[in-house]
Amino acid sequence: MTACGQLTFTIQHEWVSFDRLPTETMTRGPMHIETNVDLQPFNTFGLPARAHTLIRIRSEAGLAQVVRNPVYAAAPKFVLGGGSNVVFRESVPHVILKVEITGRRLFRENPTEWIVEAGAGENWHELVAWTLANGWPGLENLALIPGTVGAAPIQNIGAYGVEFNDRFLSLDAVDLTSGQPVSLSAEQCCLSYRDSVFKKTLAGRCLVTRVRLKLPRPWRAVLDYPDLRRRQTALGSAAPDAGEVFEWVCASRRAKLPDPEQIGNAGSFFKNPVVERERHCTLLAREPNMVSYPLTDGRFKLSAGWMIEACGWKGRHLGHVGVYDRQALVLINLGGASHGELMTLAEAVQDSVYDRFGIRLEIEPVVL
Repeated sequence: MTACGQLTFTIQHEWVSFDRLPTETMTRGPMHIETNVDLQPFNTFGLPARAHTLIRIRSEAGLAQVVRNPVYAAAPKFVLGGGSNVVFRESVPHVILKVEITGRRLFRENPTEWIVEAGAGENWHELVAWTLANGWPGLENLALIPGTVGAAPIQNIGAYGVEFNDRFLSLDAVDLTSGQPVSLSAEQCCLSYRDSVFKKTLAGRCLVTRVRLKLPRPWRAVLDYPDLRRRQTALGSAAPDAGEVFEWVCASRRAKLPDPEQIGNAGSFFKNPVVERERHCTLLAREPNMVSYPLTDGRFKLSAGWMIEACGWKGRHLGHVGVYDRQALVLINLGGASHGELMTLAEAVQDSVYDRFGIRLEIEPVVL
C-alpha cells in the first residue's frame, strides 16, 4: 500500500456493468458537448456565470473519448457534480466536465457488512434514502447533504457524528491525462476533515466515476451529536431505528439550513478550524463560551458558525448577499447576487473573525 504523498494508480482493465442504468443515459450516448453554457442552473448559490464548453459525461467510455481528444487534452478542466460546493466567477475558462454517470446496486454482502456501489452522478441524498429503503442502514446521519456521490470522497462530507470516511471502501476513477481507469482504496484517498488526496496530489488529475460504501451489520445508531440526543430525549425513543435517525437528521437540517431551491447557497461556506490543545486553552480562557469539539488526536475543532455569530454577522446583509439568520456558517443569495458581492462578504466575515480570534477561516467551496 502506498503512502498519501506517493500515490501510485492501480489500473483496472474491466468495468462492472450496472443493471439499473436509466434508458435516458443509454440512449443519449456516453457524452454530450455544449458551448457558451449558462452555469447559473448548475450552481446552488445561483451565481451568474458562463462556460465556453460543458461536456456531460455519462460513461467511462465517454470520458476517455474527451481526455484523448486533442481539442480538450491540454485544456484546463473542472469536474462538476451537483454544484453545491462551488463558487463560479462570471466567466469560466475551464472545460466543465458535468458528471452524469448513474446506477446503484448492492455490490456484495457478508456477515459484517453490506457493500453498495453507486455511479458518481447519483444524487447523494437519494442514495441514502435508497439504501434505507432496501434495508441497508448506515448512511442515515449523512441524509440531506446536497451534491452527488462522486463529490462525497473529494470533500469527505460529514454530519451529525458520521463522516464519509467512516463508510468508505473504495472508488473508481479515470486519469484525466491518460484516460486510463484507476481504482483507489479508502487508504489511498487519504481522507481527513473536509480533505482528501483529490485536493492535494491528485488535484485536477482524475474524475471519480463510481464509489463503493461499506454499511456495518449489525447496525448501531450513532447519536453522539447534540441535536440528535435532544430529539431522542424529547421523543422518548430509547432505541431508535435507522429510519427514525434519518428523519431526525432531515428535520434538524431543514430547521437550520436553507433549501437551495428557495434561497441560493453553497451550504457551509467556511470550514470549522482545527487547533492544537494549547491554542484551544488560550482561546477558551479569553472566550469561555466558545463552542468546540475534542478530536481523537488531541486537537480541537472550533465552531466557525459560533465565531461568526459572536462577531455579529448572523442575519446581516451586504447588497444582494447575506449571512443566514438561522445558521451563521451559511452565506446566502438574496436575489441577483454576483461573485464579487459574495467574495466581498466572505472576506469581511474572515477579517472580523481574525480580528477577534486570531484565526483566518478557510472557505469551504471551490472558488473557480
